[in-house]
Order: sequence, then structure tokens, then C-alpha cells
Amino acid sequence: MRFDARVAAKLPSGEHMTFQGFPGLRLQASTSRKSWTYRYKSPADGRMRQVKLGEWPAMSFAAAIAAWEWNRAERDSGAELSVLRRKREGNATRQSPTDYTVRQLCRDYLERYVEVNRKAKGAVAVARMFKAMLGPIADMCAASVTRAQAFDFLESYRSTPVLAARLRMELGGAWHYALDAGRLPEDTANWWKEVLKGKLKSKGRKVEGKYTGTQKRVLSVDELGTLIRWLPNFSLTVADALTLYLWTGTRGGEIVSMESTEIADEADGLWWTIPKQKTKGLHIERATDLRVPLVGRAEIVVRRRLEQAKGAFLFPSSRGTSMDQTVIQHGVYYHQPYCKIAPTHDRPRLTVTHWSAHDLRRTTRTLLAMLGCPNEIAEAVLGHVQPGIIGIYNRHTYDSERRDWLTHLSRRLEEVASTYPTKK
Repeated sequence: MRFDARVAAKLPSGEHMTFQGFPGLRLQASTSRKSWTYRYKSPADGRMRQVKLGEWPAMSFAAAIAAWEWNRAERDSGAELSVLRRKREGNATRQSPTDYTVRQLCRDYLERYVEVNRKAKGAVAVARMFKAMLGPIADMCAASVTRAQAFDFLESYRSTPVLAARLRMELGGAWHYALDAGRLPEDTANWWKEVLKGKLKSKGRKVEGKYTGTQKRVLSVDELGTLIRWLPNFSLTVADALTLYLWTGTRGGEIVSMESTEIADEADGLWWTIPKQKTKGLHIERATDLRVPLVGRAEIVVRRRLEQAKGAFLFPSSRGTSMDQTVIQHGVYYHQPYCKIAPTHDRPRLTVTHWSAHDLRRTTRTLLAMLGCPNEIAEAVLGHVQPGIIGIYNRHTYDSERRDWLTHLSRRLEEVASTYPTKK
């Protein structure tokens, strides 16, 4: 392939380009950058390895070729390139720790920890936050950042407390990673773990000029019945997703990324098996794929969407990928009586207000408890990994128990939906 900047700019995350006449030279796309790499067979053990040459577009195609030629010559001479690079980086860190800037520290944390251990969406969010917010301290020596400087930096973002708290958390993680890796002197203070701890809190959503607070909402039985009867007023996509929230207790991100290959008819009914990598337990060693029995309305929704699916995803976007979870959130807010979006659009307004889609997952968990569902089974339904020693020794899957209790839940939801509150 010839190098084309337009093709390179649109290269999707996880894909790479190769170039005829330059064996081993690649342009690889990650969630936040595009990097030139040289992939080669190690002269030491014959295994395939690769080294990073630089980032595009900061390093041009011509410069990448020059770096490729130098590394190829080194390899042909019998040198192990990855060892040479680690040695150079280690020497640079040991010889001039005062030159290690906040920008470099955060880049290393992003490339070597965040992008390796988190989902693409989360890594992109961190990269975007660092790019937009590090400016005032980016070129400072990381080892010399004082408590006062850390405080003033975070204080400058106090008007957006949720974002400031997230930035504080990520910077604390970045400093911790750099200390572990030996890129900062051992006595370097990680002020991000201490300054403004617990003081960057959201006031909640502002509705009609007033902050609503950050309380966790659980719908009452009467509210739940009213909402279930109201579901047909939503678009079919939003109504289906909200139904699955209630009838399965799963997370919104799991629902919108549902694929046809995850659905199977088994001896006891329809099952949805969510791969571990799609769950919140992605990085928990004891976590497994989440098994979800589809009962009642959940089964009806999934079977209908399976029949109508034109691709792998049951909740597809216009791009052919899975739908974004915000579609559900926006769909709910659009019908709230206090929503000011498109004020001239005539649409039905919700009578059950001040709730979000995730509150339905919390409501389902509460309803299971009200039905008498044992705690360990209800937690298994939600996909929570049991903590501590219990989680280590109790490896029961609870498949039959999940189906039993979600069947009880489905019956209770139908009872709630058919019972109108008594007027006082």
C-alpha cells in the first residue's frame, strides 16, 4: 500500500497499514493516536516483536522510513531492538528525572496502562480529558509539582466538579503508575490523592433552575406501574431498552451492545450470555460471562429484535455498530415535563419524573429484595462479583436460581402494571 494521509487519518482503532517495499513498517491506530512501528523477527529467539518508532503526523512518512531503515540495520547486526529501546528509556529516566514532564507522565500512563486495561471508550475519554485540561501544568516537571500547585490546578476546574474529580482520580493513577515504574524519584509525593479529597462533588442535575441533588432514585410500586403502562409512548427502541432494564436488571451498556450470537435457546428457555469483556467485571479475575435468562417481556423483545435484525447488533446505530447508550438517556429526558429541548415539538410528557434509565436497574434490585430473593442470587442477577472470601470460594453459577427469580420478578411486574393506584 502507498501512504495516503487521508486513509491514515480515517484508520479505525485497532487497525494498521503496511507499505510495499518496507517490510515490517506499520502505521497502527489506537484509541487516541496513530503510531509508526517496526515489526520484526528477533535475532535472539526468532519470535515476532515490534518497537515503536514515533507518532503520526508528528513523524512524517519519510521520517518513519528513516527510523525503519536504522532499526532494520540494527536488527540485521544481531541487536535485540526491544532491549535496546528499554535500556535507552531507562537510562533517560535515571539520568534526567527532572526532565520528565507532566505531559510525558500522562502519555505513558495512557499508552501503557489505560489503553491496555480499559475499554476503548474509556481510554478515549481519558485521552480527551488530558488533551483538553492539562495545559497549565503540562510542561512542568512531574516530580516537582507541589501541593499548592496541585490544589490551584484542580480548584480552577471547580465549576465542573464531576470532571474535576475525574481528572483528580486519573492524575492520582498516573502518578502512582509512574512511581511504580521508577520514572519518578521514590520520595515524590502524589498530591492528587490528597488535595480536595471528597470536596469535588456534583450538585446533581439542574432542573427548572434548581439542583436536584445526587440521590439514588428507586421508583415506588405505584410509579413503576404507571411507567410500565406509559412505555408505548416512547420510541420502540427506547421502550425495548427500558423493558430489558426492568425485566433483566442488566446495565444499559450491556443492553445496547447485545448481539445475536449471544442469544441461544436452551433446554429451559431463552438465554442471553454477555461476554465478560462487555461487563463491568472486565478486569476482575473471578468475573465470568454474565448469564441472563430472558423471561416474559424480555423474551418477547429479544425474539422480535432477532427477527428484525439486519446485522449482528440488536440495537444497531446508523453506522452499523451498536447504538450508543446515551440514546436511551436522551429518549427518557426528551419526554420529561421539564425538558426544554425542541419546545415546539408536540409529544407526550412523563407523569413519573426525575428518574434515569439506570434507576430502573436499582428499582429491579429493590423489587427482588421485596420478593424475598436471597441476596447472593439477586447480586448474581445484576452481575455483581461477590466480594472477599465468599467470592473466592463460592463459584456456584446460580443459573437455575436466576431463571426462577426473574420469573417471579416478571409476574410481579405484570401485576404492578395491571394495578392502578387507588385515588385518595
